[in-house]
Amino acid sequence: MDEYLTTEEVALWLRVAPSTVCRWRLAGRGPRVTWLSPSLPRYKKSDLFAWLEGAAS
Repeated sequence: MDEYLTTEEVALWLRVAPSTVCRWRLAGRGPRVTWLSPSLPRYKKSDLFAWLEGAAS
């Protein structure tokens, strides 16, 4: 089972502000988001790592 991360946790991993992760989400950039409810965005850790791999290429 995949671990879900909050916006704040993703920001810590990426060393950016949580507001930056929110801006990326609104712009359709950044790691793929999974909505657990209409107001509860979460990020699968595997999606974060996949996004990082793609960004490094």
